[in-house]
Amino acid sequence: MPTPEWLLAAFTAVAAGSVSRSCVDGWLSGISFWHSVNGAKWNGDNQLRIAKAAVSKMVPQLSKKEKRLPVTIERMLALVKGLDLSNSFDTAVWACAVTLFKGVCRGGEFLIPSCGAFDPKYHVTRNASLKWGKLATGLEWLNIRIPWTKTTHGEGALITLTACDEVTNPLPAVRHHLRVNAAVPNTAPFFSFVTAVGWEPLTKDWFIHRCNTIWKEAGFDDELLIHGFRIGGATEMLLRGTPPDIVMVQGRWLSTRSFVLYWRKIEDILPLFLSRSFVMDRMTRLDASMKDFCARYQH
Repeated sequence: MPTPEWLLAAFTAVAAGSVSRSCVDGWLSGISFWHSVNGAKWNGDNQLRIAKAAVSKMVPQLSKKEKRLPVTIERMLALVKGLDLSNSFDTAVWACAVTLFKGVCRGGEFLIPSCGAFDPKYHVTRNASLKWGKLATGLEWLNIRIPWTKTTHGEGALITLTACDEVTNPLPAVRHHLRVNAAVPNTAPFFSFVTAVGWEPLTKDWFIHRCNTIWKEAGFDDELLIHGFRIGGATEMLLRGTPPDIVMVQGRWLSTRSFVLYWRKIEDILPLFLSRSFVMDRMTRLDASMKDFCARYQH
């Protein structure tokens, strides 16, 4: 150290055509960090930038992930129509769906991987810190304290759900879930549901399988992943005119850079949101809003 730029560029070029750009970026971040730890100069400049651009253009097909599709408002309406809200399982599914969508949440923040994988250190329980409130205007809100997130780890985060005059209002859904599944122990996962022999936790697989089954019956062709709720929730807020700064806070992105990078990954799915509710002038306003946001934070 310090590693000369020609060697960094050569190291990067060797990977072209065999791995993804994000993989190479991860390697280089590690090397850069090691330089910083040892007080050595980092020589990554134009040569390295060109080499990384070549890697981006030569990403093998197997390294590319399929674009994650969003949950749109049309899918949410189809979901609530297809669920039986007198059923304890379906009640938990709907409450979870609107929480993920309106809270712009990651699936892992409220759902467990499997029945035996529950850990209160990472997963929200029924006795989670819930705070219900109402603004002077009469607008209701609910805060849910979660113990762990992908970015804050053990610091957790506060999920804020706000009432709205729509079927997708999350507050009645959460209240209904807590009432219908009141027999579930307080130490159980938050979206657990009662059964004929006791109770069961709502797992990721059960949740998304139920959603996709209903969407297929409603005529939607593509199966979605749980992350589609976060993508759809963020995009829905932006299309409704919510300032990007507020969306960033709601989705708990820690920096403007990470939020902009996330947005640029999903902006090409915007046509999926075009419906009677969202005409082109809203798309134009959103485009202007995001450009202003990027300019203000120099992205």
